[in-house]
Amino acid sequence: MASFKTNPISLKELLLDCEAGNIQLPDFQRSWVWDEDRIKSLIASVSQAFPVGALMALDMKPGADETFARRPVQGAPESATARKPKQLLLDGQQRMTSLYQTCVRREVVTTITPRQKEVKRWFYIDILASLKPDGNREEAIVGVPEDRKVKSNFDRTVELDLSTQELEFEKLMFPLNQVFDYDGWQTAFMQHYLAKDQSDKLTLFFEFKKRVLDNFTTYQVPVIALDDQTSHAAVCLVFEKVNTGGKPLDAFELVTAMYAAQGHRLRDDWLGADGKPGLQQRLMLFGRAAEQRYGLLEKVASTDVLQAISLLHTAKVREDEIASGKKESDLSAVRATRQSLLDLPLEAYKTYCEGVEQGFKNVAKFLRQLHVHRVIDLPYQGQLVPLAAILAKIGAKWDHTTVKDKLARWYWCGIFGELYGSAIESRFAKDILEVPLWLDGGPEPSTVRDGVFRAERMRSMRTRQSAAYKGIHALLMGEGAIDFRSGQHFTDTIFFDEGVDIHHIFPWDWCKKAGLAAPAFDTVVNKTPLGYRTNRILGGVAPSRYLERLENGYGDVPPIERSKLDAYLLSHCINPDLLRTDQFDAFMADREQRLLALISKATGHQIVKAGAVPEEGTDVVDPEADPEIAMPVDSDLDTEAQPDVAMGV
Repeated sequence: MASFKTNPISLKELLLDCEAGNIQLPDFQRSWVWDEDRIKSLIASVSQAFPVGALMALDMKPGADETFARRPVQGAPESATARKPKQLLLDGQQRMTSLYQTCVRREVVTTITPRQKEVKRWFYIDILASLKPDGNREEAIVGVPEDRKVKSNFDRTVELDLSTQELEFEKLMFPLNQVFDYDGWQTAFMQHYLAKDQSDKLTLFFEFKKRVLDNFTTYQVPVIALDDQTSHAAVCLVFEKVNTGGKPLDAFELVTAMYAAQGHRLRDDWLGADGKPGLQQRLMLFGRAAEQRYGLLEKVASTDVLQAISLLHTAKVREDEIASGKKESDLSAVRATRQSLLDLPLEAYKTYCEGVEQGFKNVAKFLRQLHVHRVIDLPYQGQLVPLAAILAKIGAKWDHTTVKDKLARWYWCGIFGELYGSAIESRFAKDILEVPLWLDGGPEPSTVRDGVFRAERMRSMRTRQSAAYKGIHALLMGEGAIDFRSGQHFTDTIFFDEGVDIHHIFPWDWCKKAGLAAPAFDTVVNKTPLGYRTNRILGGVAPSRYLERLENGYGDVPPIERSKLDAYLLSHCINPDLLRTDQFDAFMADREQRLLALISKATGHQIVKAGAVPEEGTDVVDPEADPEIAMPVDSDLDTEAQPDVAMGV
């Protein structure tokens, strides 16, 4: 049971503790990234004694093992690293680092502009501007370059020169890094103006000291301190709850900090070290085509890898418990949740990491065989996690034709059942337990049983935001679709060489001129994979016109025999006669049925549209009749997407 206390502590004491290393940061804290304007705003608030929010820290038990790797506040001296901290700062890193570097550290501050350009700045308080009753205090906080000269006109004109202490006096600019120890600067300032017989400047400084500097020296910061009994999971949760700004903390960063306390550098495994590429780069580059910057695994995240490892680890724990005779009710759960990643032992990570890497690489090989070649064409990024875990678990036999056929059916059932759009961790757990058993002759897994495509979804799928939309085009290529112009099958080489993408069959312009509404024609039923040059021949004319061009020759394109062209069209599930006669409605109805048959073949489920009569003796699954099978609408679906999104028209 954790508890906490809240105490106000002087800002000066906190900053000196940062410098000494008594206050440090857990290693899951990101580096300091505040820009110059935010720093000025923070300084302005403190200078006016305005509140800047409470800090939250974790008390460190003396002599106890460290749960998290830690590091000093950025810019602290080397000696701070060697000191074991009294507290870890969970909330307030950006504020404390900004104030430490600008108000205590006697070195130039490296920060960024609002446009993310790195700059070096010294910070000053404009004494006159800070004392204006109606002035904007942020405008009184001035940042100057490393040489302390503000220049204009391509550096030919010096607008402000603070390169010597005497110039600071003359310009009435107080260096912020003297704010907690200003006696020496004050004495020199007084001597400077007494020698000039300008006592009014002394009066001015004392007013500045009273109204501005004293706000720094007396400033109190509320500090919420969690006691040293707080669990690491609670610390992580608290950290996320209080850090509402910026990029959310992910489980990988938390696990990184915990493993680092045990001497393992997880971040180096992922990002690389000593000139060697890390796992992230190895996956991103794996299997890329000649002109691709990255391959199919480009967006595999560090947490995806940890999830796959967690699935294997927790499944093995459960298997061992079953082997030992443990009761079903007492068996451990198989998990890929955030909490399971925080609970993942370092030894388990080391045991499964190499196999999971190969699992993801085999995923890329497998998906290319299913004609999924690019990240943009992946139906579900999340489905890669259980697939990688499954391939890691079954090893080399994944490449056996019988196993691949079953894996393909499982994959397509997940796509067309639209099962990986939300709440997917529980399905991951079922997959890693059920699919390997099925591959060895066991019962069908839940994903295969549940993966029923709803026929009424067909015409509502319009863009790549739908997983099933992408799946249909991969199936068309996998079933032997041939390009209308080149007569080539869409192998992976042809796919990239010919710039293959998804294009309208009845072109967009023709449909609009015919008075058709976008929902009627801008659907997957009216789209198919074609090469870039082929699509240019289609133009915006009626199908009868562009088929005539292909048959008779067009420009430098030689004629194509009619029977061959008919065969090409049929390979796309297109009825040539309906297309040649521009029968849009009949074409749409016919192709919809052909595509449904294609999906049925891939998933093993007979699909029947509402009102249709199934073939006699056919085992039909009707998702509307069975609440256990009825699927939620794909969370990726956007039926209102704009027509210019990913159409390639």
